[in-house]
Amino acid sequence: MYPRDLSEYSQLGTRSSRDVKPALDVVAQCKMLTVLLDDFVEDMRQQQHLITRDIEHFMEQYEATSDPQYIAKMVLRLVEWYKAWLPPAEYVVDTQITHVFSVLPPSFTRGFKSLLNLTFNLVHMASAPEWMLTLVPSTQPPPSRVDLPLWAAFDKLGLLDRYESLVSSVCYEYIEAHILQTCTGKWDEPMLANIRLWMADNIVPWMIMPYARGARSADEARTMLQGVGSRLDFHVCKTLSELRTREIFDIIIDYPDSSSALQDLRECLQRVDQRTQLVQTLRRANNKRLLHPGADTKDILTQYVSIIRCLRIVDPPGVLLYKVADPIRRYLRDRPDTIRCIVASLVGDGESGDSLVDDNEPIQPLQQQQEEDYSDPNWEPEPIDAGPEFRTNKPSDIISTLVSIYDSKELFVKELQVLLAQRLLAITDGSYEKERRNIEILKIRFGEAALQVCEVMLRDMTDSKRIDTHIQAQKNSPLHATIISKHFWPPLQSSKFSMPGQLKELRENYAKEFHLFKPDKKLVWLPHLGTLKIDIELDDRTVSAEVPPLEAAFIELFSQKDIWTVQELIEQVGKVDRPAVLKALGTWIDLGVLKEDRHDQYRLLNTAEDGDSTSKAVARPAMVVDEEPPVTAVQQQQAEQMRVFWKFIEGMLRNLGTLSLDRIQSMLKFAPGYDRNIEQLGAFMEAARREGLVTVKDGMWKLQR
Repeated sequence: MYPRDLSEYSQLGTRSSRDVKPALDVVAQCKMLTVLLDDFVEDMRQQQHLITRDIEHFMEQYEATSDPQYIAKMVLRLVEWYKAWLPPAEYVVDTQITHVFSVLPPSFTRGFKSLLNLTFNLVHMASAPEWMLTLVPSTQPPPSRVDLPLWAAFDKLGLLDRYESLVSSVCYEYIEAHILQTCTGKWDEPMLANIRLWMADNIVPWMIMPYARGARSADEARTMLQGVGSRLDFHVCKTLSELRTREIFDIIIDYPDSSSALQDLRECLQRVDQRTQLVQTLRRANNKRLLHPGADTKDILTQYVSIIRCLRIVDPPGVLLYKVADPIRRYLRDRPDTIRCIVASLVGDGESGDSLVDDNEPIQPLQQQQEEDYSDPNWEPEPIDAGPEFRTNKPSDIISTLVSIYDSKELFVKELQVLLAQRLLAITDGSYEKERRNIEILKIRFGEAALQVCEVMLRDMTDSKRIDTHIQAQKNSPLHATIISKHFWPPLQSSKFSMPGQLKELRENYAKEFHLFKPDKKLVWLPHLGTLKIDIELDDRTVSAEVPPLEAAFIELFSQKDIWTVQELIEQVGKVDRPAVLKALGTWIDLGVLKEDRHDQYRLLNTAEDGDSTSKAVARPAMVVDEEPPVTAVQQQQAEQMRVFWKFIEGMLRNLGTLSLDRIQSMLKFAPGYDRNIEQLGAFMEAARREGLVTVKDGMWKLQR
């Protein structure tokens, strides 16, 4: 039993523990066994330098090369020492193992981890290093069982118990590497089920030795692996959830092609608590990539709708959506064209494929948030992570969610009227079926009462066509008028110029025929709206063009004389801005009808000039004139109305001195027609402050003296 060098055992020959057991039994009967074992332990302490020598030799080789094969050889060598110094089973002591752990250098942990990583390759022999294959006995079947001498050595030396966390970390890192390699950017198919199949084929066989060693049957091994298998599945869900959380913004952009990735994320979040990380990551991405002045409002709305649809897949109760959507809704509320973009999508005014509304979604009335009915047998409590302002009965369809960005749907109805007016006035072929269908759909969403004005506008267009047909039957005229009801249409852009010559005569004759047909009504012309198809007969050519009324008015004046100045033209037609005049004249210059002889003087070209003389014309700067829509936008209407209420505000501040915004709002409610909220009033007062009309200090407003 004396511990010797391994080389001496080959000279002594092998001796079975059964040879010394009778002698040990005799010593035990004499009650001298304790003394004998104490001597044996002391002898081992004195001979430990032999084991330390081998450990230092192998560790020097590993530290020089970082090759884990030296760690494997050292482990197998330590097993030889263990077996050589091992007393009979009932007399085993742990002093040898304790000493081995005490002399292992810090670098052993790194080497042991590298060796464990390589053991994954033993599940598939084709990828195992050649030196590792030599550790597998030739009589052993293919290593689907992973029953290798190396694992037996780990177990014999107690390395698996001592480095249990290291073994787990190796397995976790192997899983993480596989998920990042196979799942990054792959959103078009479910990956979680594939990962679990890969786990069954690659990880479970490896897990048998560290976690199910000693199992005598498959059922026993399955029972032993149940706990660690659950932890590894949790880690799979955690890793995949973290990956999808980092990719969530691009996944939403790719929706609906990324639906499979969202389903995986939903299943992962049911196992791991990473909902907060998902919300924080998506909000940061939205602030960085979406909610900034460079993003178009239509793009923000499109992304917001995708966020709604995606997060409803991930979290049907809507808690995540509520937390993510709040900054987006506040940002959209401050954008001036948000309502216009939503309404344009409702009536199909966007580009093909860019509609915010899915054609497959059923058309339903706008849903309003209601108080919770606790007597409902299907009532369910709010989720545990819901905030105090969260409500489970919020609108579920996309349109209701978008409309709920604002406090009232009246803003949308007014914008609908403006947009419908613009579309109706732009129709030239008399086909209003698309608009009629849109109105019927919008009546379902907003209610019939809200769309009554729109129905009147559409009826005006059909009546206008009927009236024009009657007038043409009475007296044929090249003029075809669109007649609308002044009190039911949104305010139209106004202009006060007059049409000269034959154009004026055409309008007067048409108005007389209308008065005969409708004696109780009178036509008020809007001279700047409409188009004219005219033929200009010159000495050597005829020029045909379709132009707005102002261009036609100017060219009509040139039938009276050939040369006009800009000032003379303005005096003839009435109040017209100079940029609009230059733009109208530029149209005829481009068509070769007029020529600018000198600054602000234009001449009619009865005979076309050749290229040389044309090139000598006075160079005229390009005029940039904003094209105004025929219908006044909602923001302009509101600004005009607020200018009316400014008189009330000015009187309050003059008579009462300083007032808070809340006090001004409460007093304005007595003014006829006032329907603004306090946010709109605050924006108006801030605009008045910038113009120097009022000042504010500590929330109190007063007139600027």
